Amino acid sequence: MRLVLLGAPGGGKGTQAAQLKDELNVPHISTGDLLRGAVQAGTPLGLKAKAVMEAGDLVSDDLVLGILEDRLAEDDASNGFILDGFPRNLVQCEMLDGLLTRIEQPIDVAVNIVVPEEVIVERIASRAQQEGRADDNEETVRNRLKVYREQTAPVVDYYGERDLVHTVDGLGTIDEVFDRIMGALKG
Repeated sequence: MRLVLLGAPGGGKGTQAAQLKDELNVPHISTGDLLRGAVQAGTPLGLKAKAVMEAGDLVSDDLVLGILEDRLAEDDASNGFILDGFPRNLVQCEMLDGLLTRIEQPIDVAVNIVVPEEVIVERIASRAQQEGRADDNEETVRNRLKVYREQTAPVVDYYGERDLVHTVDGLGTIDEVFDRIMGALKG
């Protein structure tokens, strides 16, 4: 299965993807994790991405797509994948479609996890304290949510026009949300 997880930052995509990857037996590919790994490793891409990420802005489409293409070429992604954090805008949707057409792995489904904005701010603030993430202070989070509303929310419509979107309530326990997602995937 080739799945795109959609929703605002802090909406639970990564948490759900961790469970879904075991259930679906496909890798969870988080562009955020890929970028943070590049930053931590001090790669040239990581150094370029660091300043952008710390400001709460989005890394350029070309840089993200390049990292993603390399990751999708790995053996464990040959039977599918869960994308988390990409695509984030309509241009990326088109770029991703081009890549996936070229490698003959089109998206099967997109799951949109919906969570109220104030809950997201609380979740990310808590995560920042637990994980020591400098890119998760309140000002940066609110900027990320603004960028999400302006640039990423239209991605839901993009996949909706292809009848690929299932919207899921992201409130409740991790297991409750997981059950909703699995119900959507099976339904």
